[in-house]
Amino acid sequence: MKTRQFTLALLAASVVAALAITPALAQTASTTATSTTTSHESTRLTTEFTTFAGSDANAQALVDGLRNGSSITLTETVAGTNGAPDTTTTTTFTPDTGKLGYGNVKIALSLAEASLAKSGITDPTAAELEAALNGGTMVLADGTTVDLKGVLAARAAGEGWGQIANGMGFKLGEVMRSPNAAGHAAAGAHAHVSVAKVEFGKDHMDSHPDADSHGGRPDFANKPDFAGKPDVGGRPDFAGKPNLPERPQIPDHPTHVGRPGG
Repeated sequence: MKTRQFTLALLAASVVAALAITPALAQTASTTATSTTTSHESTRLTTEFTTFAGSDANAQALVDGLRNGSSITLTETVAGTNGAPDTTTTTTFTPDTGKLGYGNVKIALSLAEASLAKSGITDPTAAELEAALNGGTMVLADGTTVDLKGVLAARAAGEGWGQIANGMGFKLGEVMRSPNAAGHAAAGAHAHVSVAKVEFGKDHMDSHPDADSHGGRPDFANKPDFAGKPDVGGRPDFAGKPNLPERPQIPDHPTHVGRPGG
């Protein structure tokens, strides 16, 4: 009898333990599945936009930055001329939008690629990539300018993706099928252009401390002294200030001796 009771108790304990473990196993399986899906989507988008971004690392930085709403650092290497060594520069900026789902990341990068292709740019620099996303002005070699509204800036302002595409002269479906082809079609086989520099608005100057040589606080070392300013460390010296005329005295009022008829 005791053996049977012990067996039943052991069986009950096993069932309880199994029920307790099941939610944890289910949560672990769900987390693993989500992590696998996230990794797959990130890898797929990185591969898709590697050519556009200029490198696998830059594409990964764009995808991760847009997905997480975090700062994006792009690196590019410029070949040296006349025997000079190659130079590597980095550009860092923060997306105008917050976190985006992977579907929205794909749309944003596709629209950015199409907008640059429309302007004749198929191998963009890091600064041109930023301008296509956050907005900026490209100054061409011939002095003309191309204003890029910025797909993320427009999105942050409340525009829908279809509305943004239409404003750029695209149909969103065509852009999603082939961004580069949609850009070239909208440009009418626009020839490749040479960009001299990219200018950003005031809101984005923090990402470009060296722009127009205005990094840091201005230097007032050569600022002329104010004429006549006293050279004192404390309060200004008013010793030489002309005296004000004395205030006239008010005559005494006559003494009241009482009310009349009193």
